[in-house]
Amino acid sequence: MAHYRAVGRLPRQRHTQLRDDDGHLFREELMGEEGFSSDSSLLYRRGVPSAITDSTVWELADQSRTPNHPLKPRHLKLHDLETGTCPVEGRRLVLGNNDVRIAYVVTGTDASPVYRNAIGDECVYVESGTGVVETVFGTVAYRQGDYVIIPRATDHRWVPAEPSRLYAIEANSHIHPPKRYLSRFGQLLEHAPYCERDLHGPEGLDELVESCRDLTDVEVLVKHRTSGGIVGTRMTYATHPFDVVGWDGCLYPYTFNIEDYMPITGKVHQPPPVHQVFEGWNFVVCNFLPRKVDYHELAIPVPYYHSNVDSDEVMFYVGGDYEARKGSGINVGSISLHPGGHAHGPQPSAIEASLGAEYFDESAVMVDTFAPLELGEGGLAAEDPAYAWTWAGRGPDASGGDGGPAVFSNS
Repeated sequence: MAHYRAVGRLPRQRHTQLRDDDGHLFREELMGEEGFSSDSSLLYRRGVPSAITDSTVWELADQSRTPNHPLKPRHLKLHDLETGTCPVEGRRLVLGNNDVRIAYVVTGTDASPVYRNAIGDECVYVESGTGVVETVFGTVAYRQGDYVIIPRATDHRWVPAEPSRLYAIEANSHIHPPKRYLSRFGQLLEHAPYCERDLHGPEGLDELVESCRDLTDVEVLVKHRTSGGIVGTRMTYATHPFDVVGWDGCLYPYTFNIEDYMPITGKVHQPPPVHQVFEGWNFVVCNFLPRKVDYHELAIPVPYYHSNVDSDEVMFYVGGDYEARKGSGINVGSISLHPGGHAHGPQPSAIEASLGAEYFDESAVMVDTFAPLELGEGGLAAEDPAYAWTWAGRGPDASGGDGGPAVFSNS
């Protein structure tokens, strides 16, 4: 995020000496993206960031994936999914491909271990709950409706103040605002549906570094890649990673709350890109929020049928009134997966029922991927097998399963 910040103790010029009151030299560390060619921050540490005393295997939760074959739309009931309570180790893989993985966890109130995702950025949507994320940059508070953006290789730990439902979007790349929202120098433009005032970075650096000052032999869980796939390592550091006394730059974690997103509406139905909030390599993140709908006198407020020619669409329903979806099984806590190669959209009766509507009271987080998504073990465990047949009202056994006709996809 190209929005410069300076926090804590810094030398007047970069790459020059910074000492404490006793004359001890702080260690300077550059944390940067794309080699030395993109956003970065300089961190000043008490300890040596590369000083490890042990490295062992961290056995990850099941990362296996099952292709969506035979091809069909899917409905996953995340609120029926049992997870561990650790915000990091308790995640269950729901959907994924080689670009992005979606996991879900319902936490307790115990803090997670210190954790580092060395594969890519994380965008964690807070479905419910409050707490903080402690990081090397300081403490980031979170609340319901927040996207928590954590850059790749940022040491952090989750400290829930109450049980929290976390929807983790883990990229193999960086996650950032859409390029069309940004000036050539990185400022969010006037047509963007949010601005820098809506982004909330870390605070409380001094308090955090003091609380960890005397801690040694600290374990850090590191998720990384090998030629064999995604693996985990448990690294033990001589001193606590939260030993940063100051930093400056344009790379750091932050939160953005969907309440601060300003929906873009139009005279006729607007396509999903107007709802985009972030993007990564081969995927985008959108949010569909309560909003006034189309105002043309002959407008059809629900979406037209559309075929995902180049992408799979994942919709996570997080709030609002879903009475209109009665019979489809979709409700708060549901995921719908509409894969490429299959057209989806409104059930015919929903089109007529929507005419004259002036407002939609629904909230959903959407991830569109440009490579096919596969089901994780958590996705398989949470599936409603009747969903695919709800448009026709009957399935292979001619019974229609446990649902009636589906209504419309929010997108």
